[in-house]
Amino acid sequence: MKIGLIAMSGVRVCDQELLRLGLTLPGFVERSKTIASLPSLGLLTLAGLTPDRHEVVYLDVQDIDELSMDWSSFDLVAISTFTAQAPEAYALADRCRATSGAASGARGTKVVMGGLHVTCLPDEALEHCDAVVVGEGELCWPDILADAERGALGGTYYSKPGEFDLADAPMPAYHLLDMDKYNRITVQTSRGCPLKCEFCASSILLTPKYKQKPIDKVLAEIDRICELWPRPFIEFADDNSFVDRRYWKRLLPELAKRRVKWFTETDVSVGEDDELLELMRRAGCAEVLIGLESPQLQGLRGLEMKTDWKRKRRGDYARLVRNIQSHGIRVNGCFVLGLDGQTTDIFDRVYDFARELELYDVQITLLTPFPGTPLYERLRREGRLLEEKAWHKCTLFDLTFEPTPMTADELVEGFHGLAVRLYSDEATAWRRDLFKRKYRRATNGQLAGIKASA
Repeated sequence: MKIGLIAMSGVRVCDQELLRLGLTLPGFVERSKTIASLPSLGLLTLAGLTPDRHEVVYLDVQDIDELSMDWSSFDLVAISTFTAQAPEAYALADRCRATSGAASGARGTKVVMGGLHVTCLPDEALEHCDAVVVGEGELCWPDILADAERGALGGTYYSKPGEFDLADAPMPAYHLLDMDKYNRITVQTSRGCPLKCEFCASSILLTPKYKQKPIDKVLAEIDRICELWPRPFIEFADDNSFVDRRYWKRLLPELAKRRVKWFTETDVSVGEDDELLELMRRAGCAEVLIGLESPQLQGLRGLEMKTDWKRKRRGDYARLVRNIQSHGIRVNGCFVLGLDGQTTDIFDRVYDFARELELYDVQITLLTPFPGTPLYERLRREGRLLEEKAWHKCTLFDLTFEPTPMTADELVEGFHGLAVRLYSDEATAWRRDLFKRKYRRATNGQLAGIKASA
């Protein structure tokens, strides 16, 4: 069969004022552009599971209106999408199915869809495709291929009750990528996160527990990337990388031998472990993204489903962030605007807190109730969704619910103003210059940085 693997990519924003600001505030869209340029590791993994007798084509799609493709040449098209791109993904699926199938000449190229959004809303997706994958795709993909070959593809393919063992993970088909299109390549070391935040729409929705990929497999994937890309920058596609520190203290010395630069997401507790931080920097860690969420204790209450973990650690934020950066590792601190209890003073408090912590990077987003999350269900029950199924607005930058105690207008206007202040040339230059002056590593690869006081 000829199989098309289609990743819906690119950042979506409906707010016209933010789009206008983005043209003059390059720092505001810097991280978004990075995310938009990441290839779909999920689809590359499925390609790695596909027998060689099949022809596989990988394609990133940012704008379906600019896409010119003869879908009739494909026997099967697999589409992975996030929520904001779901309406476009459905339109593309409809377009594929309206062509003449390559294998039999019958009306309609077969389409299967998967990803977080489809996992949460399989019946909705089935209105636009022949089959859907619910959960981890690796467990379903062999059956999908077999059914497609014999003309029996259809319905819902569940990964449950099974659970995919990352020890069985195939080598992602990195060779399918046009490496010139990407500024970083993804590798996964783990799935899930034990914190279980109410708003989280990540791999925690695909797997019931935190699990780790064997170190030898991770290193093999990095070695493969290095074969294809002489000086790669790697983004670890983990929700919370350093949950198992013993694992990373075994991995990092081996990673250091590869001489790659990398980025990952973690929680602030990594700042407690100087041994780990030293290993991270020696192994090429350039930056970590940490969800600080709010400078206010009130905004952190009830954030996690099981424990107020971040609320309990709020008093340690400054000390731990500074310690991370003192090891020469930049911190991108993330804040969520619109949490229950936040008032209009939150915008000044986030700005001041970012300066107090001396963050190298800052990311602000609006609280977004994604389908399948406890947050979405709670706001729906409370009648606070501004528009149900407004998936195209689930961008992290468009308001989709009624905040409290702020009004919707106050939240949006305050978000705009904070973006202007945080991402001005002056503020951005201050953050970058401060890091270079205060936290830059000394020569000879030894960690020196100036330890910031708490």
